[in-house]
Amino acid sequence: MISSKIIRSFVTLLISLTMIQTCSSNKPKNQYLKSPDGNITVRFEISPAGKIFYRVAYRNKEIVQASRMGIVREDADFSESLKLDSVSASRPINFNYQMPQGKKSHYAYNGNEKRFYLTNHVNQKIDVVFRASNDGVAFRYIFPGQSDEPKTILREISEFHFSPRTKAFIQPMAVAKSGWCQTNPSYEEIYQQNVAIEQLPFSEPGWVFPALFEDGDFWMLISETAPDRNYCGCRLQQDSTSHIFYIDFPSDLETFPGGIWLPTSPLPWSTPWRIITIGKGLKNIVESTLGTDLAEPARLKEIDYVKPGRSSWSWVLLKDDSTVFEVQKRFIDYAAEMNWEYCLIDADWDWKIGYDKVAELAAYAQTKGVGILLWYNSSGDWNSTTYSPKSKLLTHNDRLREFARLKKMGIRGIKVDFFGGDGQSMMTYYQDIFEDAAQFGLVVNCHGATLPRGWQRTYPNLLTMEAVRGFEFITFSQADADLEPTHACLLPFTRNVFDPMDFTPVCFSEIPNIRRITTNGFELATAVIFCSGIQHFAEIPAGMERVPDYVKNFMQEVPVSWDETCFIDGFPGKFVVLARKSGQTWYLAGINGADVERQLKLDCHFLEGDRTGQLITDAADGRSFMTKEIRVSSQSPLSIKLEKHGGFIIKFD
Repeated sequence: MISSKIIRSFVTLLISLTMIQTCSSNKPKNQYLKSPDGNITVRFEISPAGKIFYRVAYRNKEIVQASRMGIVREDADFSESLKLDSVSASRPINFNYQMPQGKKSHYAYNGNEKRFYLTNHVNQKIDVVFRASNDGVAFRYIFPGQSDEPKTILREISEFHFSPRTKAFIQPMAVAKSGWCQTNPSYEEIYQQNVAIEQLPFSEPGWVFPALFEDGDFWMLISETAPDRNYCGCRLQQDSTSHIFYIDFPSDLETFPGGIWLPTSPLPWSTPWRIITIGKGLKNIVESTLGTDLAEPARLKEIDYVKPGRSSWSWVLLKDDSTVFEVQKRFIDYAAEMNWEYCLIDADWDWKIGYDKVAELAAYAQTKGVGILLWYNSSGDWNSTTYSPKSKLLTHNDRLREFARLKKMGIRGIKVDFFGGDGQSMMTYYQDIFEDAAQFGLVVNCHGATLPRGWQRTYPNLLTMEAVRGFEFITFSQADADLEPTHACLLPFTRNVFDPMDFTPVCFSEIPNIRRITTNGFELATAVIFCSGIQHFAEIPAGMERVPDYVKNFMQEVPVSWDETCFIDGFPGKFVVLARKSGQTWYLAGINGADVERQLKLDCHFLEGDRTGQLITDAADGRSFMTKEIRVSSQSPLSIKLEKHGGFIIKFD
């Protein structure tokens, strides 16, 4: 019989060993990271079973509860039985960069970083890296080993655990190969707005980035950035039994023909950043640049040809019949008259006009100081679209041949449509197009496409992407036209926070068979509210001829690239007021999503003194304008009335 003394000694030894293991594994002193201003705290935890978790607090309030982390690879399990080997010291990460387009001209990232070094039960290594800046938290996984043999990730266990009172502003993912000609997913669904997360309907394919969450006074915007050729585009999925969202992978249908869909790469290997922008109030959310701060730096060396700008575009109001020589020549003249940089010629130009006649249009446009953009169908066999040119971009040699032809024709850029989802091979396809286009000095716009996720920093010739239920839908159905005010008032808080968005705004004309419920002031203001490296304005020449000269002058001068952006006031889906600066000129713009007028008192501190500005807003009928000169002080609030579904702009020279 074993003596009680021996048993007690054995128990004591086990407890000691457990404590030693806990201390060596958990290292309590090192398990947190703070933002430079001290407002944000990230805590890293490891359970006795070797599962890893993180928490996020803002001003001492926990806004992300204990959320699991981990990766399950085909050859390795990093989801449990992990041991924390060591933790790096917190180190500052500071850098500056510039981009030719966006809501700022000069960007500065200031944050702190900490790296947690872990091994699994068979001594395979994984590192977890956290960064905390004053506007949010980011994390990624790193596999530091060496292997030429590709590894495949089966599952990523990255959770976001919110309180039950949290509300969501979030867009469902579409089912792959559904919709018109099997063109989904293209990030063009209708948002759920201000819905308690426990009441969200289940979305089998998940939810798209960025996703906005409200917890009382605190706001969080969840997204990802920096997906390279070695990862798929991800989305959020919700645990139906809890308040947890988690990273999910795309369907196996979302691939380039013969390509892979799950993340696959040799080692070493880094995942994209998962980012949580955080603020008490919405200012931090709207003004954040985390999506480009953590993107890969520019890979293109020569970018002198990259010119953000405005574009005329016939298709959105005049549709397919407008893709003919004489109409496009008229739209070139229209762009020249408006001082716009581009004219977009849309689908079927290759046979309705022809390469030779398009080259003639390009030469004519050049004499007018206008660059021609040409539409392309990206697809091979992943959907049933017939619009052309089709299957011209599928291989590297195809692209080199076609882009060389465009360069010889004098074409300035391409719009590429109908991509096939977010599988890794499809994400590679996007980047191959950007790089090959850059060789021939072509700028790029993608439609029927995924979210850019910071690619515009990595590939500066990528000036914009759609990934939004844009103005074309308003021309398709009355239901979408009725949603335009609230939808437009949500986008500056979600889709358009980090990435350029080709909504194709500004329409003063009446739409065939559609009753537009927005006012002309609302439409005018979207030229400032929405941010895109190319703004393809929806209005046609006949409509622009009917507006007052002061409106036309504004449309001739409005920038698309900004030096500074300030959030002034607003609430997602209800209204938004932004101030944007270009040079020494400030533009203040607002839109009202409600069907009642709204009286605002706006803080104009951004002016830094007294300024005189020109106000353009709605007349009583909502289809005409009024203007006046106003004196505004940064020291006192500005009173502005917004008509129902109305808007305004003030230009401060």
